[in-house]
Amino acid sequence: MGNLVGSVKHIHTAPKTGGGPKPRDSVEAVAGRGLKGDRYFKGDGIYNEQEELEPSDITLIEAEALDAAAEDYDVDFEPGAHRRNITTRGVPLNHLVGERFQVGEAVLEGTVLCEPCGYMESLADQPNAAEALTHRGGLDARIVESGAISVGDDVIW
Repeated sequence: MGNLVGSVKHIHTAPKTGGGPKPRDSVEAVAGRGLKGDRYFKGDGIYNEQEELEPSDITLIEAEALDAAAEDYDVDFEPGAHRRNITTRGVPLNHLVGERFQVGEAVLEGTVLCEPCGYMESLADQPNAAEALTHRGGLDARIVESGAISVGDDVIW
């Protein structure tokens, strides 16, 4: 059986905590640091401040999960409002915890499922946003090998 392939649909970074996500055509993923231009790369993310939570280098969410949130809960996220860096299509993110996979030129390793929170819901300005993304809120990952990630790139696992 060959590699399974999905794709990168959107890329977003937020320069500061609580700041609006900015769409990007491409981004540089740096091992052990995060995405250049993102709040976590600079150490400014909300989870950088909470010692019991290990900050992730990058977060991903499935376009299919966003489609389901719209269908099941009438929650329509503006691109990036879900506060995840990479939106994928055709990638079963929940199955990639503990697995290594390639996104563009970068190699990532899934660490934990990214359950939605009230903070994301308040910033997204969508009632029921957290409930709509429960168990489909995406994946936290660490960057194992640095590389560029661009919209349209393959996601291979």
